[in-house]
Amino acid sequence: MLWLVPAVAAVGGYLLLPADSVARSVAYDVIGLVSALMIAVAVRRRRPSQPALWWWMAAGQAVWVLGDVLYSVYDKVFHVAPFPSPADVFYLASYPLTLAGLAMVVRTRRRAFDSAGLLDAGIVVTGLGLLSWTFLIRPVLDDAATPLTTRLVAVAYPVADVLILGMLAWLLTTSAVRTASFRFLVTAVVLLLISDVAYGVATTLFTYSPSVLDAGWLLSYVLWAAAAWHPSMRRLGEPGEAPAISRGRQLALGVTMLITPGLLVAQGVTGDGQVDWLAAAIGGVILCLLSLARYTGLVRSLQRQSSRLAEMALHDDVTGLSNRRALEQRLTHLLTEPGRHPHLVVIDLDGFDQVDNRYGRAIGDALLVAVADRLGTYEPAGMLTRIGGNEFALLLDPTDQPAGRQADVETIVAPLRQLLAEPFSVAGHALLVQASIGVAGFAVAEPTAMNPVELLRRADVAVHAARQHGTGGVMAYHPQLDEKADEQARIGAALRAGLDTEQFTVFYQPIVDLADDRLVAVEALVRWQHPIWGVVGPDSFIPVAEANGLIVELGGWVLQQACAQAVRWDADLADAAPGRISVNVSARQLAEPGFAQTVAAVLTRTGLAAHRLTLEVTETAVFGGGQALGTLWAVHDLGVRVALDDFGTGHSSLGLLRDCPVDVLKIDKSFVGELTDGDRDSVIVAGLIPIIEGLGLDAVAEGVEHAAQAAQLRRYGYRLAQGYLFGRPMAADDMHRHLTHQRVARRRLDPAAA
Repeated sequence: MLWLVPAVAAVGGYLLLPADSVARSVAYDVIGLVSALMIAVAVRRRRPSQPALWWWMAAGQAVWVLGDVLYSVYDKVFHVAPFPSPADVFYLASYPLTLAGLAMVVRTRRRAFDSAGLLDAGIVVTGLGLLSWTFLIRPVLDDAATPLTTRLVAVAYPVADVLILGMLAWLLTTSAVRTASFRFLVTAVVLLLISDVAYGVATTLFTYSPSVLDAGWLLSYVLWAAAAWHPSMRRLGEPGEAPAISRGRQLALGVTMLITPGLLVAQGVTGDGQVDWLAAAIGGVILCLLSLARYTGLVRSLQRQSSRLAEMALHDDVTGLSNRRALEQRLTHLLTEPGRHPHLVVIDLDGFDQVDNRYGRAIGDALLVAVADRLGTYEPAGMLTRIGGNEFALLLDPTDQPAGRQADVETIVAPLRQLLAEPFSVAGHALLVQASIGVAGFAVAEPTAMNPVELLRRADVAVHAARQHGTGGVMAYHPQLDEKADEQARIGAALRAGLDTEQFTVFYQPIVDLADDRLVAVEALVRWQHPIWGVVGPDSFIPVAEANGLIVELGGWVLQQACAQAVRWDADLADAAPGRISVNVSARQLAEPGFAQTVAAVLTRTGLAAHRLTLEVTETAVFGGGQALGTLWAVHDLGVRVALDDFGTGHSSLGLLRDCPVDVLKIDKSFVGELTDGDRDSVIVAGLIPIIEGLGLDAVAEGVEHAAQAAQLRRYGYRLAQGYLFGRPMAADDMHRHLTHQRVARRRLDPAAA
């Protein structure tokens, strides 16, 4: 676009040439011809998405320039300036071509028919057309001394300009996209209109001679070429978002509406008493009708938008189902009618976050739609809603059945389980969905005490309790659930206070080598010493910490304490210190994006070597993949070992051993507790050894309490074990004494080692 600077300079140079000279006329025609040629070349080189509109405008430009050339021949060669002349044929022919090009721009930039833009353009055309009629057209038509042909040609120019102006007004309402090419084009059209109108006024009031007005036409040529040459010209015909009704647009419409009364006042005050009542009346009526149509369209648009907003406010945008607000409205209606006893069923999809993390948001949304479609076939039919991210609610109104008995709950839940039993086929994936289900109704409440908020709360409490029972749990609301929820809330508040006042401590349980019962590692276990409640078992507070998110802070604290303690043992006990220390990590911690960085920071602060730390995770925490699995790989890349805890009680997928960075398998105590020759547990425990050794993993047998169990594990080939037989969890000082005692005992047995 560097050529634009010399092009504008050429226009300035044109004005410096002697007026009415041949050189000036030739310069004028050359600038016009070059600009028209540049438009054609730009279309060939840029290859826009809508080339036809550019060809129409190029044709309009070229025909206009041919009119200039022909007029120059008459003026400079034949020394005559007839009007009308053959040049006017070319001039007037260029307007339809230009209008066709602009109309194509309007058509291609609209996503749909825009009645508002068309009406606004009509208002502008009517108002400015009235001005043009009054000051340009009618004075020419009333001049009886001028031949009719001359008058018709003269008025054709302002009429064409009004049409061009209307098309420009419509164009400005089509799209919010304002590229550089679009701005060049609009400016070129505006300069053309200004020059035409100024020429019309000048020739009406006095004799026109070439002047600075010529620069307007020349700059219009140049800017039209600039619009074609700018790279954004390829997008000129692309539709965009509908523009808002700006203040400038409102101002233009308001001023246009005032043209009719303004003309009447001006003609009545400054004229000779002659007022063009007919033109004013016709223009005023047309403006009123267009404005009325515009207002009616605006009202209808607002009504449609209001209806859509009301519809959106009551519906879920993913599944199309009714949402929680719609459910509350329906409940309000039902609960005000006597004898209506609705059941509310909340269905929470277990593990849905894992689907989202593993396959992405699009697959997750598609799964929600598939679940909604299938639940929609539930019989008896009820009001199905989506009330949360992965929660659906089913409102049933069994007025002909007794409400609230457990048998009724089973009758409700059984078909739902059956509907969800079959896998869902989503984008080529077969996804199996399980759900925790909570049911609430009038089983334990007086009708007068019930309201939509309370019924929803009870259903939420029930489904939360169902989740606590594991995947696929079912629970009907009863008052004891509120007591349990209150207890969990109390525990949650106490947990926060306990973290702030250092009520927690870390205990350590030995992990031994079965060959000589020598302690080789320890597992860190958190304990809570509450000042009033005493010792609170982990089974009581860990689930609460998982639910309210405090497990992230608590787990980070345990990790810091355990690593620091391992370093202290190294300094005090040297080779008698545990070789490794294991720390449990929850699924909630693995979901934290910065967990790997947290582990790295703890290792740096404490100085513990990464290979001496083992993080223990459950199978369920990483089975779904996604963020948890990625976090484990990031931790493993630090050199930290990963252990699958309670192996055999979760999904126990062999694929997990392939995809997860596992170093250690901890065999759950449920397989160790009843070890006897030939029973099923013994076969499973013995059969795992070849797999574990083949994968190059370490195995730790948990829950060893008797010497017979240890002996059996040795025969199967297990080297590491953990359990009460070798030591209960103990405080750090007690573990220090235990390690010291073990070192002394070893020295007595092997003085050479000492």
